[in-house]
Order: sequence, then C-alpha cells, then structure tokens
Amino acid sequence: MTTSYPALALHVAGHWTTHTGGGTRPVVNPASGMELGRLPLAGPQELAAAAESALRGYRSWRQVRAHERYGALRRAAALLRERLDLVATVLTLEQGKPLAEARREVSLSADIIDFQAEEAKRLYGRTVPPRVEGILSHTVARVPVGPVAAFTAWNFPVNLPSRKLASALAAGCSVVIKPAEETPGSCMLLVRCFLDAGVPADAINLVCGDPGEVSSFLIERPEIAKVSVTGSVAVGKLLGAQAAAHVKRFTGELGGHAPVIVCDDMCDGDALDFVLRQSVAAKFRNAGQVCASPIRFYVPRGHLGTFAERFSAAARALRLGQGVDVATQMGPLTHARRVQDMERFVDDAVAQGARLLAGGHRVSRPGFFFQPTVFADAPAQCRLMQQEPFGPMAVIQPYDSLDSAIEQANALPYALGAYAFTRDLHTAHRLGEGIEAGMVGINHFGVSQPELPFGGHKESGLGQEMGPEGLLHYTDVKTITVGTPF
Repeated sequence: MTTSYPALALHVAGHWTTHTGGGTRPVVNPASGMELGRLPLAGPQELAAAAESALRGYRSWRQVRAHERYGALRRAAALLRERLDLVATVLTLEQGKPLAEARREVSLSADIIDFQAEEAKRLYGRTVPPRVEGILSHTVARVPVGPVAAFTAWNFPVNLPSRKLASALAAGCSVVIKPAEETPGSCMLLVRCFLDAGVPADAINLVCGDPGEVSSFLIERPEIAKVSVTGSVAVGKLLGAQAAAHVKRFTGELGGHAPVIVCDDMCDGDALDFVLRQSVAAKFRNAGQVCASPIRFYVPRGHLGTFAERFSAAARALRLGQGVDVATQMGPLTHARRVQDMERFVDDAVAQGARLLAGGHRVSRPGFFFQPTVFADAPAQCRLMQQEPFGPMAVIQPYDSLDSAIEQANALPYALGAYAFTRDLHTAHRLGEGIEAGMVGINHFGVSQPELPFGGHKESGLGQEMGPEGLLHYTDVKTITVGTPF
C-alpha cells in the first residue's frame, strides 16, 4: 500500500468499519496498475443500517438551526483546506489526474461547501395575505426533503460528493453517499472533514459496493426520500426510473457531448492563439474525463486546415505521466476499460472515413494511458459524433454559416455544456440564445463555479447542482394556513 493512501473504511450507523458483508475489492493506481488498498464493500446488512442511520440523522439534523448548520459546514470547508495536500495526493493516486488539477479540485470543493453553507441561512419562505375572513395567515416554507441517497462518479471524486453533501446538509437533510469504487479514499477523507466539523455521525453514511445492488437497495428503502446521481445518461435513466417508481425526488447530472463554435473573427493572430490555448487545456483536462468536456469543434471551412493542424500539434506536445510528477500535463485514464473504449471509438471513426490527425493509440507503459487524439471530418453517424467518448478525444468539423454551426451543435440529444468564441457582442448573444445547453460559455470554458447552477437539458439530466438552485432541490414546499378556532 502506498504510504500516502489511507486505510479504507466505510462509515455506517455512526461508526467507521471494515467488517462488512460484501467482501473487499482492490483500489488501483491508474498510473501504474498497482494496488493501493482494499476497499470493504457493504452487503444488505450494512446498507439497511445506513438507511436506518440516515433516518435517525435526519430527524436530529433537521432540528438544528440553520445558523448552526452553516457553522458546521464552514468548519468542514476549513478542515478540507487544512488537509488539502493529503486529500489531493490521495485523489491523484486513485484517479490519475495531475496533482495540480487535484489541488484545484479540492480547493474548489471547499468553496462549494462554503457557498452552500451561506445558502443554509437563506432558505426563505413567504407569507401570503388571506383572502377570506377567519384565516389568520398563509405561510409558504421550504423544508428539507428527507434522507438522500447520493451516487457519485469517479472523475471528480471530491468535487461531486462535495456538491451533494454540502447542499443536502445545508438544507437539513441527511445523506447516504456512495462514491465510485475506483476512487473511495478521497471521499472518505471528505466525509471525515464533515464529521470532525461537528455534523452528527448519523447524518452522513458512506457505503461502497456493487453499483447496481447498492442503488436498487437504497432507492427502494422507505427511509430514502430523494435520489441524487452523477453518472452516464444510461445510469441516470435507470436510477431515475427506479426513483419514479417509488415517487421519490430525483436529481440527475448526466453526460454531455459539448460543442465548441469558433467564429471567423477568432481564427487568426492573437485571437486564434487564445482559442487554441483555451481549447487544448479544456479538452485534455482530466484526460477528457469531464462531463462538460469540449468534444466537437466547429470551425469555419476556410480556417479548418490551420486550426486542425495547430490543435493537433498542441495535443501531440502534451506531456503524459503520473499525476504526482509536477511535469505531467495529462495523466492516465482512470481504469483499463476506458482505454479499451477509446480504441473502439478510434476503430469506428477510422472505418467510417474520419481523418486521424493525432494520437489514436494506447501508450506502451504501465498504467492506463491513451494518447491525446484528434480527428477531423468525422461522419455524423460515427460513434464519436453520437456518443460521449469521455476521454482525450476531439473532433474538428467545418461549417459554412453560423446558422449551420448552431444547427450541428444542437443536433444531439445531449445538452449539458456548450462553448463558443467570438469578439462580436451581437454574435455572442445570438450564440448564447441559440445553442441548446444548460450551460453556455462564451470565450471561456469555466462554466462550473460554486455560485452558478450546474445542470443540463434534454437527456443530460434533471435539476441543478451548486448555486442557490442546487440547494432548492433538497427541499420541499410546504404551505401552512392558520385560521381562527371558532
């Protein structure tokens, strides 16, 4: 076991435990393929205990005044900042991203917790004047929805749990959190921050296990009132249907296939330098394992050759390596099956006539590395143009008019993130209004901020996380009317 990696445990019914009914599984360093530790897996007994614990935690935590919940969450954020080096190192070891990216993720997670802590004090209701005699008051209040089952993915193993834990706890809910089995250590350290900050032990339960078994078990439990999931479209549809069958609240932050429209006025000189620098960094951040990662780059036909050549050269120049190496610009994919899927994307695109400009192969070294890969002129029906690759893969396509570029950008059933570059204010507004997506970034890729709602349209999900909107999804509306007793 790597000395920086913690001994893994689950937090169930107020206690950390390694004695579970589901056995164990290895957690692997994707940069080396070596085992980091053994993860205990929850069986039915532990899952039932976690659900029951969450109900106890909810009944006590919801009674805590909002200002006190605010204080506990602020302390948790402070502890996460104090422990940043440890948490970021563990994140890199188990997930693979460069340490600088891991540090930014942990720091931003603390900011998310801080913001939602502040929002805990702002769950305002309203009073409505009565219209008939004998009614003293009408009050509309926001109340916590109840115990939450939260399922998170492995690509941002601190950020994603932070969004759900901070929002749920700020609203007065308790949580059963299930991180991805590939990346449990960083979430475990995050949960420790909340517990050490004074959040009651029953209010947070952490479980791991077979994803299908854990999700089905928890969603069906009567104690669970809401389901929150970050994952693929297919997983979101499945869990959403299970939640709907039990009439439970559901928030799904699912996949995307983000387009980037580069306008003609950004295709030369310093403007092109800016677009390329921003685009390459955003595309290959976290090895492309980002739900809002840019994938389809639409460029005016007359500039396609220059843009594609320079984008490909920048991709080939990226330094690949272990995340703990400060010189690394792109780390490995998080597990072996992602490498295999990248190969299937490449084989399909090449077979259908797409031009491979860079990469396209796994890297011959230990770990799960795949070359930064760039295509051009990919047929609309090929898999790369229809499905989210979730890896270091971009495709550059020509367009002849801005209307056609917007039409191509909107052609898929996914609508999470989308981006565009222009110096013209009128065009910027036209793009912002015309592109179908939950988040549209003009001249930048930084659409995910603690103060802003994060979520998609179409098949990219339901509801939002972060921002004031994210907190509201953990509440129910309750109307209380009071009349005279006689």
